Parts: sequence; structure tokens; C-alpha cells
Amino acid sequence: MKILVPIDGSKYSMEGVKAASEYAKTKDAEIHLITVTPFVPGMDLEISARAMDSLNKSMKKRAEDTLDQAQKILGKAGVAAKTTIASSISAADEIIGVAEKEKTDLIIIGSRGLGGKATRFFMGSVASKVVNHAPCSVLVVRTG
Repeated sequence: MKILVPIDGSKYSMEGVKAASEYAKTKDAEIHLITVTPFVPGMDLEISARAMDSLNKSMKKRAEDTLDQAQKILGKAGVAAKTTIASSISAADEIIGVAEKEKTDLIIIGSRGLGGKATRFFMGSVASKVVNHAPCSVLVVRTG
């Protein structure tokens, strides 16, 4: 069984990592962690090449830190994972594309991410799009 776990550092995505570790232990599953950094087209911004480089480095560092945090959670459970840092205009489209390419059996995703303050009545936009367009089953994890 292959499980894809999109993470962004939010408490919701880290709950997804915890859920994935339980699945991995009971189902002998393979875990693939992915974090998607925003793609920022340089021509649309009025910033220097140096500032753009600094922005990209900052986003990559944050992505690496997020993956490290998730790896620590999995390590405590005795579970290993493959990791990917991707850059895309649409996090949901990237997650769906990786799920298709990797022939993922299950996506475990947090109900909300780091995005804007959603009300308690709505699922986050990335999670919602993944649920509606994923090529496999999706488990949406909430925090207590």
C-alpha cells in the first residue's frame, strides 16, 4: 500500500503524519511525504533577481524544516518515508499529479492548512480539491 501525505507544517497536516504512521505500522504501507512551495513567476513581480533568489531559498528552507518535523514524528513511530519538495502554482494539482504518477492507494491530508482563516464549517480549499479530484481514496484528518 502506498500512502501520500501532503504537509505544510500546520497542526492539521502533522495530524495526518501521525495517522499515516499508524496505517504504515498496521498495513505495512509505504509513506511518501510531499510539501509544495508556491511557484512565484519572476516576471510578474517587481523585485530584483537577488530578492527572488532569497525568497526561493526561504521557501525551500521552510519546506525542508517541515519535512524534518514530519520525519521526526514518523521516526518516533519507527516508520520511514520518501520525501518530495515540489513547487507549483496549485498545491492541490501537484498533490493529485504525484498521486497519479506514484499510483498512490491513499492520500492522508489535514482538513485545513496554513492558508487563511477558514470557518469551522468549511474544509480547506486544497483538501477539498484533493478530495474531489484524487485518483484514490482520501482520508481527511481533523485535530481534536
